[in-house]
Amino acid sequence: MEYSPIERHGMIGDLQTAALVADDGSIDWFCTPRFDSPSLFAFLVDRSAGGYCRLRPERDDYVVRQLYLPGSAILITRFMSPEGVGELIDFMPVTGREPTDRHRIVRIMRQVRGTGRYIFECVPGFDYARADHEVVEHEAGWEFRSPAGRLTLNPAGHDKIRDVRQVGPGVRGIIEANQGDSGALVLETGSADPPRLFSVSEVWQLYEQTRDFWRGWVGRSRYRGRWREQVERSAITLKLMTYAPTGALIAAPTAGLPELVGGERNWDYRFTWIRDASFSVHALLGLGYREEAQQYLGWLRDRLAGETPPRIMYRVDGGVDLVEESLGHFEGYLGSTPVRIGNDANGQLQLDIFGEAMDSVYRAARSGLHPAYEGWSGLSAMVDWLSDHWDQPDDGIWEARSGRQDNTYGRVMCWVAFDRAIRMSLTLGLPADTHRWVRARNAIYEQVMTKGWDAQRETFTQRYGSPVLDAALLYLPLVGFVAPSDPRWRSTMRAIDQHLVSDSLVYRYDPVASPDGLAGAEGTFSMCTFWYVDALARCGRLDEARLTFEKMLTYSNHVGLYSEEIGPTGEQLGNFPQAFSHLALINAAVRLDQAITA
Repeated sequence: MEYSPIERHGMIGDLQTAALVADDGSIDWFCTPRFDSPSLFAFLVDRSAGGYCRLRPERDDYVVRQLYLPGSAILITRFMSPEGVGELIDFMPVTGREPTDRHRIVRIMRQVRGTGRYIFECVPGFDYARADHEVVEHEAGWEFRSPAGRLTLNPAGHDKIRDVRQVGPGVRGIIEANQGDSGALVLETGSADPPRLFSVSEVWQLYEQTRDFWRGWVGRSRYRGRWREQVERSAITLKLMTYAPTGALIAAPTAGLPELVGGERNWDYRFTWIRDASFSVHALLGLGYREEAQQYLGWLRDRLAGETPPRIMYRVDGGVDLVEESLGHFEGYLGSTPVRIGNDANGQLQLDIFGEAMDSVYRAARSGLHPAYEGWSGLSAMVDWLSDHWDQPDDGIWEARSGRQDNTYGRVMCWVAFDRAIRMSLTLGLPADTHRWVRARNAIYEQVMTKGWDAQRETFTQRYGSPVLDAALLYLPLVGFVAPSDPRWRSTMRAIDQHLVSDSLVYRYDPVASPDGLAGAEGTFSMCTFWYVDALARCGRLDEARLTFEKMLTYSNHVGLYSEEIGPTGEQLGNFPQAFSHLALINAAVRLDQAITA
């Protein structure tokens, strides 16, 4: 079996973990019981041992189409052949806010026309395929038992299921169906119960409950703009990547997918970055999801109460054990090694996170979500710490492994941290040493305008004393550091147009001109392209902004999802789907709608 391209997958989830389903009917990635737990299926990074659960037609002459049930996270894969049309319906019933080890993936095979014969195979790989397991047959189903966990395979509509048997470390069987028939498999983890027979009506009831949950949640959105379908799908994707017990938003549900096929830029993104989660507040509030924004603010408050300064990322439960290691037994997606789990960037200093956090709290306060006493105490302590530490090199937003630099974006976001903290203190009457904060804010402004500005090239630069451009600079007018009409910003935009933009797609920076400590290049960065749309709109270049946005929409995959980067031929690269990309899409759509309507 060959790897399905990254972009040929859809995502399902239950708000504590998620799975990726390829359009050939294979579950190629699934970690349990949480997003950041070891994998049970990891075919995406190792086709021989990673593990998978596949359900597909027995014959090869079929055409496949995959889509989401509108307004939901229910994925439908349609298999069309001369003998009939079958629909594979995949979903995970939503869990509550209490952490649980028990998770279900429901796979319904429904024959909508003619007849069909479908093969199913389930071959788990417990603990990143490092733990052995035994296969146990029960009267009602199958059990995979390992020291690292347990999986049961529970049938429904068992009269349609034929010839189920153990094949090596897995189970294989056949589903036969005539028009109107349904059969299903329920995969369950974390349960001590033996496998059991599900009735067809029971699995359809789970389907209806899951459908109603998602449609009810989507119905709370107040976005009524021009790109409602794309914004809605991005919002659902972000919700799917939120760990309900804590409100933590992961960067992506996968690990080890390459930014360059065959290269070493293969990171683990199944954690919560303060930066990503802070950006989410802007997007969530823009769509009217105050409860979700408030839940993240509570997560941030808890992190600030734990240590000052906070780390740049955490596990979904707030843990800090993110030691990076390589899974040497995995061959990697299309040979891209090493496959990394954990993330050593956790030990980096990234000064920009303070501005991103304070900006999110400030936006929330303007929407009526004022910080409580404990929350403000933690925030003011963080800003006080920053008063003594902002003027030092840091590792930067892109987590380069080439040493610390005086990064312009990091300094600007320190300015944002002081500016928003000052505004909140004065507006809400909150206690603070605002005179000290004002001095720091003013000093940063003068420093960036002198050291972060290249007078010869007439552009802001990635870092002090360097001519290199950086797409993170696109955020300067978005946070109000410079006005879109400022001559310095207009000339910076011209430089970005010339050096970082390729047919509307935007590179983060030039890794050749600005070595980041890693070999190889990378694709265009989707979040930066959406930032570019926002910056164009603020500069009054509305026709360019709209065309760039519409072009970018064509680079989503067939079900509206984006990874981190876009490759030379339009392929998706990096971990998938990527929260950054979908957050930036929402914000760009909202901003562009406002600019066009004004």
